[in-house]
Amino acid sequence: NVLSFVWVIDFPLFERDTETGGFTFSHNPFCSPADDSFDLLYNDPAQALSKQYDLVCNGHEIGGGSIRAHRAADLRRIYEVMGYGPEAIDNEIGHMLEAFEYGAPPHGGIAMGLERIAMILGDTSNLRDVTVFPKNQAGIDLMLKAPSILAADQLDELYLDVNLPADD
Repeated sequence: NVLSFVWVIDFPLFERDTETGGFTFSHNPFCSPADDSFDLLYNDPAQALSKQYDLVCNGHEIGGGSIRAHRAADLRRIYEVMGYGPEAIDNEIGHMLEAFEYGAPPHGGIAMGLERIAMILGDTSNLRDVTVFPKNQAGIDLMLKAPSILAADQLDELYLDVNLPADD
């Protein structure tokens, strides 16, 4: 009946992409480098740490988040480390870089997993025991019979085509 909490910090900012050998982001490309890692963006990106954090209770992750990169030069450099060229950077995040030039404050957040907290408080090891609308292994909600098939006019309105495999 003891709740033991721990903050997990000091996550790497980058990890190696096994296909290209270059860097990719470990959490997301918008995560800020840790305060003592800004120089590492230029000198040794593999050693750079992030301002990412997870909250763990009794061995279960119940929340996670980060402080975001909010300076244009830092975010541009993160993308450069990941191998993006100037044109690709402008296409992907140019709008954010422009907005940051007007001065964005430090910002971030955390997302808590309410079902995970309920699982711990309910003394169960299965999320399905506390999930309001659990899905089966195929991702189907048996109670709501979801997902359902959309009507042709709904698909047309969204300019979507559905190509289902032929029945055997």
